[in-house]
Amino acid sequence: MSYSVQLYTVREALERDLPGTIRRLADIGFTMVEPYRFVAKAAELKEALSENNLRAPSGHAPLLSEDQDEIFAAALELGIGTVIDPHVPAGRWTTLEDIKDTAQQLNAAAAKAAGYGLRVGYHNHWWEVESVIDGKTALEHLADNLDPAVVLELDTYWAAVGGQNPTELLAKLGHRVKFIHIKDGPLTPDPANQVAVGDGRMAIWDVIGAATSLEAGVIELDAFQGDMFEAVQDSFNYLASGTVSA
Repeated sequence: MSYSVQLYTVREALERDLPGTIRRLADIGFTMVEPYRFVAKAAELKEALSENNLRAPSGHAPLLSEDQDEIFAAALELGIGTVIDPHVPAGRWTTLEDIKDTAQQLNAAAAKAAGYGLRVGYHNHWWEVESVIDGKTALEHLADNLDPAVVLELDTYWAAVGGQNPTELLAKLGHRVKFIHIKDGPLTPDPANQVAVGDGRMAIWDVIGAATSLEAGVIELDAFQGDMFEAVQDSFNYLASGTVSA
């Protein structure tokens, strides 16, 4: 199992000192990162990643609301193979019509991405699984309407916050899930309550064990009431201690 880190986790440090922040993540032991909104900072980020022998197999970008060609060009520059849209608003997940429309938009983005040799994915929050239509979560309905080329990055914490068992949801989504977000906390929607991986209520190892087609597990904290780098270090150490390699 290889572990990445979503750079949104250290966004404040990144804004102050991008090269130094990337270096600190490499010093922790990461070999991969997951950039977000990377178009504007692609050149600087590419240099920092290269200097620290880091790669970025996945990245977040607003594919359904901004220029896809710019996003895909920047992804190529950074070596990002899978571009993941991280957010479709909660109001778009309450009807099958809206869900199918989102799927069509992602399918169209995937077709364009294929021309760049790239892949497209989607990342959930809690509302995509909190919404249940005809006995299925909205996220499952999305998967049913996606082209096989589109992958999912299941945020396992938000899945639990949304009232679903992440391990069961992973089983239902199957090989579609190529990345997961690994985070921990008291399973409430408030990001400020999140804690280092291993310090909260998530059954971390059960979740990881249920992700059978995983390419990378991505550590993320949306917020933390303390030193964020300590939380990232503790999260990495917890995960690394439970696997043969990290």
